[in-house]
Amino acid sequence: MTRNETESTDLIIIGSGPAGIAAGVEATRRNLRVLLLDENAAAGGRAWQAIEARGASDAEEDEGLALIRELIASDARIRHEAEVWCIEPHGAGPGGTVFWNENGTARSARASRVLLATGTTERPMPVPGWTLPGVMTVGAAQIALKTAALLPDGNTWIAGQGPLIWLYAVQVLRAGGKLGGILDLSDTAARWRALARVRRSVMPDLRKGLTWIDEIERMGVTLLRATGPRAEGRGELTRIAFAVKGKQQTEACDLLLLHDGVIPSIQITRALGCEHVWHERQRYWRPVTDAWGETSVPGIHAAGDGAGIGGAAAAVLSGQIAALGCAHALGRVDTATRDRDAGPLRAAWAKALASRPFLDALYAPRAFAPDDDTVICRCEEVSAGQIREASARGCQGMNQLKAFTRCGMGPCQGRMCGTTAAEVLAHANKVHARAIEPLHTRFPARPLSVGQLAELKAGTAS
Repeated sequence: MTRNETESTDLIIIGSGPAGIAAGVEATRRNLRVLLLDENAAAGGRAWQAIEARGASDAEEDEGLALIRELIASDARIRHEAEVWCIEPHGAGPGGTVFWNENGTARSARASRVLLATGTTERPMPVPGWTLPGVMTVGAAQIALKTAALLPDGNTWIAGQGPLIWLYAVQVLRAGGKLGGILDLSDTAARWRALARVRRSVMPDLRKGLTWIDEIERMGVTLLRATGPRAEGRGELTRIAFAVKGKQQTEACDLLLLHDGVIPSIQITRALGCEHVWHERQRYWRPVTDAWGETSVPGIHAAGDGAGIGGAAAAVLSGQIAALGCAHALGRVDTATRDRDAGPLRAAWAKALASRPFLDALYAPRAFAPDDDTVICRCEEVSAGQIREASARGCQGMNQLKAFTRCGMGPCQGRMCGTTAAEVLAHANKVHARAIEPLHTRFPARPLSVGQLAELKAGTAS
């Protein structure tokens, strides 16, 4: 590539989880030139992580492995360990130019359509002591299990709520690992609200979840409905404290895994200025998209859990639908073909999402009232008390909170703390959480060296 040239293609997909993989396959079937960028070493995302190396374990993973193999065999160009740090929308038309780091080099490419398949972020669960060595998230532990076969073996406890804690526990036990116990922190009243949303279409997922719980109990793992968990120890985790039916108790613990559900990863859509809408039941923001996944920024699409939590099966279908929309916008399929082919996909998508109202009600985010000394922003060590103090001094929003406390100014740029910090600030200001605008992410979204910037300015990056 010569100096001052930037690669050009039809569609750039960011993220190679279920939505990104399925979109890449569908787009190449429709003769689009596809460039897929992902920061991981292999395709799969959280749901199908390291599936090529470890093999599929169920029917859903069988489908995932087949899609990955079809993507690899296609004409799509796949760039792994590619960290996207900026997207510049095309002011004169749809699409944009994407910038990323790869092997220490800044690169760029432009496309008529950009599809964001960025997946999820675990909702932070900042309990007292959660910054101690020995405390991590269930999602991180599952990644370690899938990529390095690292199994808990000792006094490992899980605390939280959501389908992932039961799935991970089953995966650990089937692989020969050990768990001390699980603290179910879900709201008892939520079960009654969820029952009102049980339909025949929900029963397969409900039976699956109950089967997991039954298997865990039969393997001798202690299951407790608890409140108020605390991680304790001097310099490192040694025990957990919690209440069961109002009675305090402690357990020896050398690894504590926390989980309170997942939320869409919206850093890029926020930085692009896409319109977002509040999801009340699960208390998160998601980008507004049309029937083909296009956001309010022309030529920028979002699919999969990054556009709203639905699970891997739904993500596959939304990725295919978005790719069809892109193919139509680029003139590769006519309207009649697009609508005909999208019909079965939409029907299957609706079926895959049938359990969401039930799951969203059953696992609504936990009531959140941290002690003043509980750390909320780990990067800058900002406590809940400091956020409340900022509120008392007149702080009204998350971007203002940065100036008051440096909350959200660390390496994660608010990915980990933004949601819970906004909840604390909203409660202190006596307003609904949706009244607190999320942190305004600014590009570059990833660290960038002076040398890489110089390369781009000189026009040598490709």
